[in-house]
Amino acid sequence: MNEEINIILDATDEGMAEALSHLDKALGNIRAGKASPQMVGSVFVDYYGSQTPLSQVANVSAPDSRTIMIQPWEKKMIQAIEKAIQIANLGFNPMNNGEAVIITVPPLTEERRKELVKQAKGEGEDAKISIRNARQEANKDIKKVEASEDIKKDTEERIQKLTDKYIKKVEEVLAVKEAEILKV
Repeated sequence: MNEEINIILDATDEGMAEALSHLDKALGNIRAGKASPQMVGSVFVDYYGSQTPLSQVANVSAPDSRTIMIQPWEKKMIQAIEKAIQIANLGFNPMNNGEAVIITVPPLTEERRKELVKQAKGEGEDAKISIRNARQEANKDIKKVEASEDIKKDTEERIQKLTDKYIKKVEEVLAVKEAEILKV
């Protein structure tokens, strides 16, 4: 019986950690003023007929805070990379110098910063919903376990503490990202 409860608690912790990890990835794609290779992390390039992540066909770097440099391993990929960036609709205008694709990251307007904060908060809300769903699932599973009511109640309290801990982490991550976005 205790084994079952530990399995439920571990699975719940894992599910909540996954939601936080997903939030980190999602926030990484929201740009915060300075150039970062993560900004093009969601771009897929047509590489010999299959959609391949940009990072697998080129070296992506940010030589300074306003530039992303994409150095393809095969020169003939330059046009395909430019096209993929435009299709991804990231708001960038890629250029090439024959050797690499260069993206100049424009400074964010105040209005755009507010939109990005709203987008970040939306991602945070999605993470909180995932965390609450993991709690709800765990509480359902606890009700099915054959154990005393005291043990079930104690386990539900532990699950709630876990939920509170992860919701707090989401708030902290969002606060950092919001400050990063709003910093001029």
